[in-house]
Amino acid sequence: MAELPGVPRGAARRRAGIRMRITAAAASVVAVALLVGAVAFWLTLRTALYGELASSAEQDAAAFAEQVEQSGREALPDLDDDRFWQLIDRDSGSVIAASEAAEGVDALADREGGTQSLVVLEDGDPPFVTAAEREGGDVIVVAGRSTESADDTLATVGLLLAVAVPLIAAIVAGTTWLAVGRALAPVERMRREVEAVTSTDLHRRVEDPGTSDELGRLARTMNGMLARLEDAQAAQRRFISDASHELRSPLATLRQYAEVAHAHPDRIGAVELSEVVLDEGARLERLVQGMLVLTRADEGALALTAADVDLDDLLFAEARRLRELGGVEVEVSAVVPVRVRGDAGLLRQVVRNLADNAARHARGKVAFASWQDAASAFFALDDDGAGIAPQSRDRVFERFVRLDEARTRDAGGSGLGLAIVREILRGHGGVVRVVESPLGGARFEARLPL
Repeated sequence: MAELPGVPRGAARRRAGIRMRITAAAASVVAVALLVGAVAFWLTLRTALYGELASSAEQDAAAFAEQVEQSGREALPDLDDDRFWQLIDRDSGSVIAASEAAEGVDALADREGGTQSLVVLEDGDPPFVTAAEREGGDVIVVAGRSTESADDTLATVGLLLAVAVPLIAAIVAGTTWLAVGRALAPVERMRREVEAVTSTDLHRRVEDPGTSDELGRLARTMNGMLARLEDAQAAQRRFISDASHELRSPLATLRQYAEVAHAHPDRIGAVELSEVVLDEGARLERLVQGMLVLTRADEGALALTAADVDLDDLLFAEARRLRELGGVEVEVSAVVPVRVRGDAGLLRQVVRNLADNAARHARGKVAFASWQDAASAFFALDDDGAGIAPQSRDRVFERFVRLDEARTRDAGGSGLGLAIVREILRGHGGVVRVVESPLGGARFEARLPL
């Protein structure tokens, strides 16, 4: 099908607005209900009017039969066009007398007194409601009443209903349109306010009506969303700034050594230059790897290869590595066998980051421990360093955070290790926290589900 000029693709399939849909639904429901009610009322009224005419015809037939029996057929009255009577011979079944309206009409009842409920005496005239009475001696008396007045009443009522139903439906539609428009006006205002928010002014908020209804909850939800976006943007900018600063430091070191070696080959030898390149390259690799892990965690794409992992083996391996590096005393007497289900490589990185952090801040001793209960596995690393103040124990897991800014970057690390620990454990359904260590320093305690 060819597209209309100036009409965007898919515009024909676009759904009508909420206001239009609610108005159409309300008007349709009311119109259908009114139509059903109007038809039911008209049919009920017709049944009542025709039933009243039938009762009147039965009364007329009984009265006429009594008059014939007492005074003869000459006592029957002359009737106008809205009523009639007819006398039928019981034996022959022929008409022996009739009022003016029924003259020349065949017998309207059989010999048993059976007659039709509605009869038409002349073409084009309204029908009559009839009744027969056999208790009239040797004749059957048939009486009838015209439905003309009842039909006129029904026509008038039908006309009024035909006008009232669309009129009431239109009034309901107009009222619904106005009411829904007023109800949705705050929503449209919020939409315009949110639409005007850009990445440079996420501090803006929509107007909160201060109510507890749907509009108030929607406004508070939108403001909460904007606050989270603002926090996420600030965190992203801070992360980019810190990452750029961290990456610039090893690059500057490499450039500095390269420039000195190029300008003064006698001052820096090949061995010293290669050591610097290897050290700073490894540092760059750790930074990039850490940022990739955190990025995947933020995106929910941290892939876990589940397998049975012996935490005690990971702890013993890291303790052995620290002993080989020297500088601190390593205690593993509190390590007991504990097995969990998780990614061995990522959990090894968690233990290594915590071990490096403990060795970096310890004065002379690092202790490893592990245990479990009915639902969880635990491991902890203690150091005898200066410890962490209670108000800073949550901040240490933020990215690029160093509580001691005076510490050199080589000694203080990149500031990503503990953030990586938290994200990896979170991906495993676990948590990590910092408490005071029995050795006097900090105790990093991790919990994983069994």
